[in-house]
Amino acid sequence: MGVFVTGVRPRWSDMDAFGHVNHANTVTLLEEARIDLLFTEAARHGVPEMAEGMVVARLAVDYLAPLAFTGDEVRVEVSVRELKSASFTLDYAVRGDRREDGAVVTRAETLMVPYNLAAGRPRRLLEAERDFLAGWRAGGNGA
Repeated sequence: MGVFVTGVRPRWSDMDAFGHVNHANTVTLLEEARIDLLFTEAARHGVPEMAEGMVVARLAVDYLAPLAFTGDEVRVEVSVRELKSASFTLDYAVRGDRREDGAVVTRAETLMVPYNLAAGRPRRLLEAERDFLAGWRAGGNGA
């Protein structure tokens, strides 16, 4: 389906006073899922350049229900919505547990920009990076 699925385990220290995973730690869970896709999965598919410089230019998070700490992994689904020559948008759905049909508790999006660390400026996506990302477009078939 073009959706990358990974499990992320919230930590006990991620809870706020109400027993919910707080905003900053939810953003960290999104980051962990993004790293699984852009660094680990990309390298597995022969695209290690993704890990050499990628920055979040924009982040939006919508909370649909509290994410309660249970000690178990939660399911994070990531897909590419928009793919341009020098940026792409990732969509996230965080489910309250590992089940495919579990309740979505958070939706988010990040605008990602490839970045040349040595030059200190954004860069264009490489062809191999575009091909990898295209496989994870919503409605695609994965890389």
